[in-house]
Amino acid sequence: MPNPSVLATHLKTLAGDLVQGKVVPFIGAGVHLCGRPAAPVQAEKHWWYGTRLLPKGDELARYLAEKFEYEDAATNWDLMRVSQFAEVMQGSGPLYETLQELFARDYQPTPLHRLLARVPALLRERGIGVGLPLIITTNYDEVLEAAFYDQHEPFDLVSYLIRHEGHSGKFWHLPQAHEHFAASRQPTALLEGAPWQLIESPNTYAKFPTDGRTIIFKIHGAVDRAGADQSSFVITEDDYIDYLARMDFANPLPKLLALKMKFARLLFLGYGLRDWNLRVVLQRIWGERNLTYPSWSIQLGAQESDKRAWQRRNVSILDIPLEEYVPELEKCITGIPSRAAPAVAAP
Repeated sequence: MPNPSVLATHLKTLAGDLVQGKVVPFIGAGVHLCGRPAAPVQAEKHWWYGTRLLPKGDELARYLAEKFEYEDAATNWDLMRVSQFAEVMQGSGPLYETLQELFARDYQPTPLHRLLARVPALLRERGIGVGLPLIITTNYDEVLEAAFYDQHEPFDLVSYLIRHEGHSGKFWHLPQAHEHFAASRQPTALLEGAPWQLIESPNTYAKFPTDGRTIIFKIHGAVDRAGADQSSFVITEDDYIDYLARMDFANPLPKLLALKMKFARLLFLGYGLRDWNLRVVLQRIWGERNLTYPSWSIQLGAQESDKRAWQRRNVSILDIPLEEYVPELEKCITGIPSRAAPAVAAP
């Protein structure tokens, strides 16, 4: 656990940056543990397909290893390597169908997802209209979108295309995605009328919202209920190689989103810096440079090597479980003073 004064200082700084719209949450698969019920003592494994819970990275790796008969435990259940094996041995079709079956389902948002979805309204209640402009995730599921939808909170979606003929390596944008979310959860709905926008030129694309509406940025692709052939999963070794090879070093991301990240503090949730998918993102965006603004990672039980690696990126680790951090974060946000309404001149 962090020193109480360290946590208090972090939350005070975070509150000030939220007021200015300068906090970008960065969400990984570890958030699925937030609020997860304790496993029964007699259970052989905490997560398995059918529990109505989402897996974290090593749990998904174990599931795929069993599904595709991969037995090299020396990999420490490395998701990238296990999924590469699955694709090489049985093809991308069976791998994508397995991932589709897992992620194209309804899951309950965690307390963290629910809080993030409430942040824009909590700020508006205090007369602060900047909202939460950007949330980045390497997760493929729809839980964050579901949390925003349940809160009647508008959002846009931006995601990456990994295996789409003619469009691989590009991003797409769905404005006002909340208006289409309910329909998209129906297996037969192809959303042909949805105003998808292919981001052909990341440097000049200018159709992102300017009203403070949250953009959910799925930087490693997303499940699509229309079918596995419409989904994008950056997951295998080859996918990550392709992801880096397709990088436009001058403009690797849509310019506006890159600027939002550059001039904000990042709040990493559900990651360790050793997570390969996060390292690829950081390499793609910043190369060997430190983050522009000092940022934070909420990471319980981080090893010394993790701490030093994060410090090199200008990121401080707060050693606290997400279950305890979320209520502290909520208290921090609800404690932000309301801005007085502007005085109205007497007639």
